[in-house]
Amino acid sequence: MEIKLKKIAKLIPFCLFLLMLNVAYSQSELPNIIYILSDDQSWNDYGFTGHPHIETPNIDKLADEGLTFTRGYVTAPLCSPSLASIITGLYPHQHGITGNDPLFTSSDQRYRTDWMAARSRLYKDYLDEFQKYPTIPMLLKKLGYLSFQSGKWWGGNWKEGGFTHGMTHGDPARGGRHGDEGLKIGREGMDPIFDFMDEAIEKKKPFFVWYAPFLPHSPHNPPDSLLQKYLPKAPTKAVAAYWAMCEWLDITVGQLLDKVEAEGLTENTLVVFVTDNGWIQDPDKPNVYAPGSKQDPQDMGIRTPIIYKWPRKIKPRMDTENLASSIDMATTTLAAVGLQPEPNMEGINVMDQKAVKKRKMIYSLDFSHDMIHVDQPEKTLESRMVITTPWKMIVPDVANDQNQNILLYNIIKDPMEQNNIASSNPKVVKSLLEKLDSWWEK
Repeated sequence: MEIKLKKIAKLIPFCLFLLMLNVAYSQSELPNIIYILSDDQSWNDYGFTGHPHIETPNIDKLADEGLTFTRGYVTAPLCSPSLASIITGLYPHQHGITGNDPLFTSSDQRYRTDWMAARSRLYKDYLDEFQKYPTIPMLLKKLGYLSFQSGKWWGGNWKEGGFTHGMTHGDPARGGRHGDEGLKIGREGMDPIFDFMDEAIEKKKPFFVWYAPFLPHSPHNPPDSLLQKYLPKAPTKAVAAYWAMCEWLDITVGQLLDKVEAEGLTENTLVVFVTDNGWIQDPDKPNVYAPGSKQDPQDMGIRTPIIYKWPRKIKPRMDTENLASSIDMATTTLAAVGLQPEPNMEGINVMDQKAVKKRKMIYSLDFSHDMIHVDQPEKTLESRMVITTPWKMIVPDVANDQNQNILLYNIIKDPMEQNNIASSNPKVVKSLLEKLDSWWEK
């Protein structure tokens, strides 16, 4: 027995060496991950989705080289809940962030210093929710990832989201609400991201980048050269400015992907593209969206192309039939690094073709802009949406003061949702409502 123990003891250092070698190898093979998050852009405002005037050559190229779902949807038509779903892999009623701001009795308090401070205190509830439900950066940190926050961010300081690096300070005394310093990214250059990438490369660490620029979000103040390009093509100056903002976003996407290519990282980088919510530019009011887009349950508010590019790992394909949701991004990301999804995550791994084909419906939710409390999402629920093939149904709820009729569309034949056919399809309405209620009550 003593001889055997001595032999085992001699083997221990060698086994530890093999273990360390395996860990180092695994870490070197972990993919870099980049989330590109457009802000306030319609699903058809890209070259590859058929817009006759807006030029987006870099995003078009990304779509051509990736797995692109043209029937993609976000979980909410408003940025804060939508982005919170992307970073946690949970629906708004799960993570509790259903709106952009807390509900205050006096609207004239909004954006004053005392209002910002009160808002920040209430937002601690949301940050507690983030701790309850870990963010993607928190989960990736376990594998040695460095992560960088830039652009739109509602979760306080970047550290509170689990990032190792970032731009947003989140201090209400300095205007911290939805991104502050982070909103400079893209509009004022890409150096903060590039510096972070250089550091990660130097340290030989896999990295995660949250690139959520304030583009094409208002203010629509594009470089004059872009504005002049679109003025002759657009019906009004307001529309031309918005179109120019879409191309400005595309230019920054090209700069980011060029950096990845220049560093020789393209082959081992998973790039995911999505928009946070839709937008229809009001032709006569600069920086204003038209009804039926942002903050509304129509497809112009919640539909988006979703792109996954990972050379040699994900086969490029333009998927015009299967449904995808931004809720899938977390699950797919975790699968890419060898981690299992968290128990409450409902998204699928889009790299699993069987799971993609098996899925028959997805869901989305529309809440009021201002919320009562994270523990009472139902009080500001305006609509629930269920999307399948060929149907899309919008079911109004307690906070909907505009419409109390169920809306049913053949979304394949009627993508602009012009013809409500609920009354002529009662069996379809009944079946979809049962499925929607079953999902909501889980």
